[in-house]
Amino acid sequence: MAALKVGLTGGIGSGKSEVSKRLAAHGAIVIDADRIAREVVEPGTPGLARVVEEFGPEVLREDGSLDRPRLGSIVFADPERLAALNAIVHPLVAARAAELQDAAPDDAIVVYDVPLLVENDLAGQYEVVVVVDAADEIRVDRLTRLRGMSEADAKARIAAQATREDRLRVADIVIVNEGTLEELQARVDEVWDELRARAAGR
Repeated sequence: MAALKVGLTGGIGSGKSEVSKRLAAHGAIVIDADRIAREVVEPGTPGLARVVEEFGPEVLREDGSLDRPRLGSIVFADPERLAALNAIVHPLVAARAAELQDAAPDDAIVVYDVPLLVENDLAGQYEVVVVVDAADEIRVDRLTRLRGMSEADAKARIAAQATREDRLRVADIVIVNEGTLEELQARVDEVWDELRARAAGR
């Protein structure tokens, strides 16, 4: 029996990272695509060498690490340059995620933390899709209060992502995160029990 593959997603400000952390504490193997994307372009990696080859040495900081804001300003203004970056990074992320998946014990619950699961139509890759959900006004409040964004910026970031309805449509399990951390923990505990039951019942 292979490990249970779970896709975890949620819009910005929904608390997905918090849920991811709490599932890891229960024993889930969390594969965080964003974190892997940073790891594959760290100094000394073939990934970083290919990014420099493609974009030039001006995307490096003085210490040899990737200057993300600089690279971001190049690729987000130009879809072709973004596609070139993705062509380098995405296969490296996929390969590393596959390594982590292969190393997981057969009875493991592997949680893929995928911010753009719905936007990139990835729901079909997972046996269970867990969506962390919160009302837009709550998310705007969190982004302005906890991350220091302006209200306009927070609303723009939310609008740039899939709608709550789109996310809920692909959800097998929904974690509503609109209350206290204690309430969230109680719900994560329930979800963990459900995931273990699903893994055992296959």
